[in-house]
Amino acid sequence: MPATLETIRPGDGVNKPQPGNTITMHYHGTLEDGSVFDSSYRRGQPFSSPIGVGRLIKAWDQCVPQMTKGEKAIITATHDVAYGETGFPPVIPARATLKFEVELIDFK
Repeated sequence: MPATLETIRPGDGVNKPQPGNTITMHYHGTLEDGSVFDSSYRRGQPFSSPIGVGRLIKAWDQCVPQMTKGEKAIITATHDVAYGETGFPPVIPARATLKFEVELIDFK
């Protein structure tokens, strides 16, 4: 099942990252019960990584290239596009559906 992307705040409507670009994002990752398992906001530093080259979960590789610079959105990721059958113990349970509130700050 593909991940879903729900816009909370539109971005510039023009500039979208391409595969291979390095994205800079803020995010909160939550489990189905709403508990936060990871947050760049809590660390006080945005997250940066290449997109679309297999370094991130499939849900991010699918959804982030649909976003435009400055956009804030919710990505809902079923286990098959997140951490799979086994999860990422002890933080993420097996077959977990995850929600990420993400903000695309920039990309290069």
